[in-house]
Amino acid sequence: MECIVHFDVVHKEGPKPLRGLLFINEGTAPSEAELIGMFKDMKFNVRLEDAEKLVFKPVNPSDSFQEIRITGYDNGKQGAKEDHELKSIVGNLLPQKPTGL
Repeated sequence: MECIVHFDVVHKEGPKPLRGLLFINEGTAPSEAELIGMFKDMKFNVRLEDAEKLVFKPVNPSDSFQEIRITGYDNGKQGAKEDHELKSIVGNLLPQKPTGL
């Protein structure tokens, strides 16, 4: 099952929100190894610093980021929210229905 991982990469300038994709078994949460592997594929070499708060720190202290914080998971099931901004943009791009005479 697909699982979108929402996370913030914290730089000196501030956090940058990003997303990653994992394939996991239904009804499970991503494991530490799966998350570290996903980050490694994205060129973030990290280690788990705080398992409770889901904070990862760079293995190399000279990396350009200070930490990565997981902010949420989206597996397309319950709790998935509708993106109102995206809906508005798409609505403006679609041709409008003609008005009556």
